Amino acid sequence: MPRRTWTTVLATLAVLFAIVALHPSDRLAPVRRAIGLGSERVLPAPAVVRQGGTYAFTMTQPDDDGEPVGWDPCMVIRFQVNPEGEPAGGRALVDRAIARISAATGLAFEDEGDTVERPFPGGIKIFGGPDPVVIGWGTPAEYPDLAGAVAGVGGAMADQGRGRVHYVSGGVALDREAFTDVAVAQQPRVMEAIVLHELAHVVGLAHVSEPMELMFADNSGQVELGPGDREGLARLGSLPCD
Repeated sequence: MPRRTWTTVLATLAVLFAIVALHPSDRLAPVRRAIGLGSERVLPAPAVVRQGGTYAFTMTQPDDDGEPVGWDPCMVIRFQVNPEGEPAGGRALVDRAIARISAATGLAFEDEGDTVERPFPGGIKIFGGPDPVVIGWGTPAEYPDLAGAVAGVGGAMADQGRGRVHYVSGGVALDREAFTDVAVAQQPRVMEAIVLHELAHVVGLAHVSEPMELMFADNSGQVELGPGDREGLARLGSLPCD
């Protein structure tokens, strides 16, 4: 190959390397790590404090060492909100609950605005990476799990990376019949706690049988994270980067 051609190729590679290294997008983070660049957390890891509470993880790693499946703390969790059927004040509930789950886990969330996509749209695309977490309002006709006294459902989709399973997408569907304008106005802390409960499912917590924990399956008026909730969320947020 002529020297000039080699020079052109090297210059092009240098430019591409600089773009990958310096571009702020988290979608390029896996590429940066693959070439040995960047493996730092976005936010500091939370302190894991044993407080005698009860918590459970939705999934653990397949090697059965008890380590939970969680999100990559070196990646931002992108989310969007579908405003269809949103009650007055509903977006503020979501924003506050996102801030609380981020503080409890040390995981960073990025608001990508409104969307017409529905929660649980399908997860991973062949090209373009995983879908963002989608939060929206629905009915039991669309989401049968909302039937009865269930006010919300939340969960995440997992993918196996380089030997470890981690969450890459997810969704939260909130019951329109429960999240009315009146309910949000009169019981904002209770309604916010329901959103927080579902987001805890998204980051990897499962239901527990202790009613003093927010992850108790039935809402008993608990509006704050319990000791087990806080420990479990801190453990999920303290996992190593993938």
